[in-house]
Amino acid sequence: MESIKEQYWRYSLIAIIIGVSVILFFEATPFLGGILGAFTIYILLRKQMFYLTEQMRIRPSIAASLLLGETILFFLIPISLAVWLIIDKIQDINLDPTLLLNAGQEFADFIQKQTGFDVWEKSNILKALSVLPQIGQFLVSGISSFAINVVVLIFILYFMLIGGRAMERYMYTLVPFDDRNKDEVLGEINMIVKSNAIGIPLLALIQGIVALIGYLIFGAPDPLLFGFLTCLATIIPIVGTALVWVPLAAYMALAGDWIHALGLFVYSLFILTNVDNLIRFVLQKKLADTHPLITVFGVVIGLSVFGFMGIIFGPLLLSLLLLCVDIFKKTYLDNK
Repeated sequence: MESIKEQYWRYSLIAIIIGVSVILFFEATPFLGGILGAFTIYILLRKQMFYLTEQMRIRPSIAASLLLGETILFFLIPISLAVWLIIDKIQDINLDPTLLLNAGQEFADFIQKQTGFDVWEKSNILKALSVLPQIGQFLVSGISSFAINVVVLIFILYFMLIGGRAMERYMYTLVPFDDRNKDEVLGEINMIVKSNAIGIPLLALIQGIVALIGYLIFGAPDPLLFGFLTCLATIIPIVGTALVWVPLAAYMALAGDWIHALGLFVYSLFILTNVDNLIRFVLQKKLADTHPLITVFGVVIGLSVFGFMGIIFGPLLLSLLLLCVDIFKKTYLDNK
């Protein structure tokens, strides 16, 4: 039997661990994207690290530096090029004020005729203008937050790669299950992280190509830019690519190109949307046998909690919750 003093020490230590962990979690929230990104990339690179250090006998610091270079080459540089593409395309857009005013007036007249709501009312215009500074602040804070999280990602990933086996052995001892269930939980984590980290960019690329073909066929303005925006929109569940092609088709219709606008709408509705659903579920089944509802609700929850990295860790948390419930059922309910 434990003495009162030993119980006091144990529960005091648990309380200290929980309290400090909660404080650190909230303080580290701005850097959560970089931390989760480092964890994701570590899972993708760990086998390469073990091969370089255990088979090739390369020093861990050198091997980690090589893999950081690989991360920068295949992750950071493509993202930087994508951002540059968007900025360059936006700068090259030649907006015709007369065309925009005419299209806006037609749209406002249509809304007023159908609903009686006057879009051009002074109070509505003032509300719209008040949103612009907020959008600018959001973009500036988003860019600065991204840059900071990239630095955090590289810094943490370097030490995770160097820690390697020792870090994994230590984490293995902390998982509160028996060895069989530990392997199942860790295998689930590894499988889901890999499936989302590989499958989501692949899905976005395929969707962007399919959308780009449609934009070229129906003469959409600046198809390359909108094709790239369609790639980004694939991460948003349920609505997804419709966030891009619906406004684009509406703009083309308001500009007077009704035939191409209708063609783009039909193409996107019956081809692009179905290709999205088909590829998404095929990839999930191939890379990880995850139920579609877990993916959808996991992404919705994950985006609100973790930001961009929620597309990976939202479904992961939901899957782990269901797995823990299943382990509890098998261990404590079925046996009885």
